[in-house]
Amino acid sequence: MKRSELEHLIRAAATIADDDELIVIGSQAILGQFPDAPAELCVSTEADIYPKNHPERWDLIDGSIGELSPFHETFGYYAQGVEEGTATLPAGYQERLVSIRNANTRGATGYCLEAHDLLISKYVAGRDKDRRFTRAAIAHALVQETLLLERLERTELTAELRERIRRQIRHDFALGHA
Repeated sequence: MKRSELEHLIRAAATIADDDELIVIGSQAILGQFPDAPAELCVSTEADIYPKNHPERWDLIDGSIGELSPFHETFGYYAQGVEEGTATLPAGYQERLVSIRNANTRGATGYCLEAHDLLISKYVAGRDKDRRFTRAAIAHALVQETLLLERLERTELTAELRERIRRQIRHDFALGHA
């Protein structure tokens, strides 16, 4: 996905949900902080979005411009409407959201997860695609190890999961994954 495509999704989702403020989670939130993010971080054709002021309207987004919708078929990308608690995030992430608001969003604002918060959510999810994403972000020096570890400590997790993720982060930085 390109930044312009994310802006299009923000514009469309804002209209559908009748909410000019949206939260963008998931991998394509990286385009908020890094509009020209490396291609390997932008392989997804979906952006996970929910309306900030009306989170219960996530399903309107999913039903209107979601996967296999006419929107998806027309443009080749789509918005996955998600519920507010879908991602496990560090405390205080709301204060670090990165906003996208310009002529392409027609005044609507997409608040994207900050890169370190995004990576913590990816480490928690732990799927193969999430591991590829975290490793690529590290390889491109988009995040700092110390800050990731700090954010990990501010994330509500079991002690076992926290330790597993701590080891993964240290391992990934030690190898400088490419």
